[in-house]
Amino acid sequence: MVSTDGHHRAAVLGSPIAHSLSPVLHRAAYAALGLDDWSYDRYEIDEAALPGFIEGLDGSWAGLSLTMPLKRAVIPLLDEISGTAASVEAVNTVVLTEDGRRAGDNTDIPGMIAALRERGVDKTESAAVLGAGATASSALAALSEICAGPVTAYVRSRERGDEMRGWGERLGVDVRIADWAEAEQALRAPLVIATTPAGATDALTGALPKAPGTLFDVLYEPWPTGLAAAWAARNGAVIGGLDLLVHQAVLQVEQMTGRTPAPLAAMRQAGEQALAAR
Repeated sequence: MVSTDGHHRAAVLGSPIAHSLSPVLHRAAYAALGLDDWSYDRYEIDEAALPGFIEGLDGSWAGLSLTMPLKRAVIPLLDEISGTAASVEAVNTVVLTEDGRRAGDNTDIPGMIAALRERGVDKTESAAVLGAGATASSALAALSEICAGPVTAYVRSRERGDEMRGWGERLGVDVRIADWAEAEQALRAPLVIATTPAGATDALTGALPKAPGTLFDVLYEPWPTGLAAAWAARNGAVIGGLDLLVHQAVLQVEQMTGRTPAPLAAMRQAGEQALAAR
C-alpha cells in the first residue's frame, strides 16, 4: 500500500481489455470499504508497451491487475515474486510498496481454492482438467493443494500434453495425459475443471453421467456455458468463472489496500449486475 497523501490508483492491464470486469469488482470494493480516494481503471497494454507503462507509474499507484498477455511478460520488470506466482511462472497481481518496490503475486490459484471451498470442495480423490493453457497450469497448482490422487488432463496435442506433464512434475501433481477425443471420460471425475475457450466443451453435453460431481468452468461470458447448463440440469454442483474472478479480486483488493476482509458479497453482486446488463 502506498502512503502518499491524496489519491490512490490501481488498474487492470491487458489486451484486449475492454470487456474486463475487474473495474466493476474493485470499484464496488472501494465503495463498500469507504475508500473514496481510490480509483481503478483499465488500460489496453500489450507486451511491448508494458515496460514503459510500469516505469511511468508515480507514487499514487498502489497496484496493478494483469490479464492476457502480460502475466509472464511482467516478471522481469518486478523486484520480487511470490512462491505461488513462481510455481506457475504467472503474475496477475502487482503491489507497489511504500519503498517503491514492485511485488508480484498470483491470486488466481488461491482464488480457485477459495471458490471451491465456498462450494464445499475441500478435498478430492481425483480430478480432470479440460485444456492445457495458462489457466490449466493454475488449475494444477490449485489441485496440488486439494487433490489426493491423479489428475487427468485432456489435451489436443502431444506438445500440450508434455507441457501439462511438466507442470505436474514441478507442482507435485500426478498428471496423466489423455487425448481430447476421449474428453467425455473426464465427465465422470468427481471434480472437472474446464479451462477451454467458449464453445470448446459444447459437444460433451450429451455424455454427462446421471449424477455428475462438481464442474468448475472458468468462463464467465457467455454464461452459463452449454456444459455448465447441462451439468446444473443434472443437479451437479457448478462453479463459474465469475466465482473465480471475484475470489481472485478479493485477494487483490486486500493486498493493494491493506484492508481485510474485502467485501466479497458486494463485489459478486456488482459483477452479476454488470454481466446481466451486457
